[in-house]
Amino acid sequence: MEIVFPVLILTVIAIVFGIAIAYCSKKFAVKEDPRIESVNDLLAGANCGACGKAGCADFAKAVVEGTAKLGDCSVTSKENKEKILAVLGGEGVVDEETIVVCACNGGNACADKYSYQGYGDCASVELLAGGRKACPVGCMGMGTCVNACAYHAVEIRDGVAYVNQQNCIQCGACIRNCPKKLMKRIPKDATYYVACSNTDRGKDVRAVCKNGCIGCGLCAKACPVGAIKMVNNLPQFDYNLCTACGLCAEKCPAKVILKVR
Repeated sequence: MEIVFPVLILTVIAIVFGIAIAYCSKKFAVKEDPRIESVNDLLAGANCGACGKAGCADFAKAVVEGTAKLGDCSVTSKENKEKILAVLGGEGVVDEETIVVCACNGGNACADKYSYQGYGDCASVELLAGGRKACPVGCMGMGTCVNACAYHAVEIRDGVAYVNQQNCIQCGACIRNCPKKLMKRIPKDATYYVACSNTDRGKDVRAVCKNGCIGCGLCAKACPVGAIKMVNNLPQFDYNLCTACGLCAEKCPAKVILKVR
C-alpha cells in the first residue's frame, strides 16, 4: 500500500495535467488557414528563394495572406499556378512560362580592352573601366552567373554564358547577378532569340565584336508574318506572331539570331 498510494497520486496528477494541456492546446491554438498547405503542395518545392521568401512553405503562407504575389514565383508551372488560383477562389491571368537565355554571343569573338589577371568574377571586373570587353554590354565570361546558379544550369562556352535548359528551374539567380543584365527571359515555347544587346551602329559594333548585330534589318524583312521589328538597331521579337520558320536566322549575316538549345 505504501507504493500504490503514491502511484495513484501521480497518476491522478498526470491525468489532470493531461486534461489541462489538451484544453489549453485547443483553447489557445493558432488556427492555420488550410489553404496554405494546399498552395504549398502545388508549388514547385524548389525552395530556391527567388521569390524573396525563406522557402516554398513561407511563400505559400504569404500568398494566402495576400502579402506576396503568385507571379513572384518563376519556378512553378503555369498549370499549377492556375490550380492555386482556384484554391484561393480567385480569377486572373497566370504569368506566361519563360526560359532564360544570354542576350550575347560575343565571348571570345569580342575584343578585350585590357588583359585581366585576378579573381574571376564579372562584378569585380565591371568595376574596372566597365569590364574587360571592348563591347560596353558584352558578356565578360568570368562566370558570376555560373557561381550564382545552384542547379548547374549555366556554363561558359567560348567565353560567353550558356544556359542548359534541362537543368534550369527559372529561379532567376543568374539574372539578378549578371552586372551587364544580359540574362533575359523569353517565352518557354520560343524557338529563336536575339544574342546581342549592343545598340550601337553596325560599323561600331563590328569594330569590337565579330558576332555582334550590325542592325541591317534583313531578319525583319525576311519574316513573312512581321514578327520582328528593328528597335534601336536591334531586332525585337513579337513571340505572339512568330511561327518559328527560321528565315530570320537563315538570313542574318551576323548569325545573331540563335536557336534555343
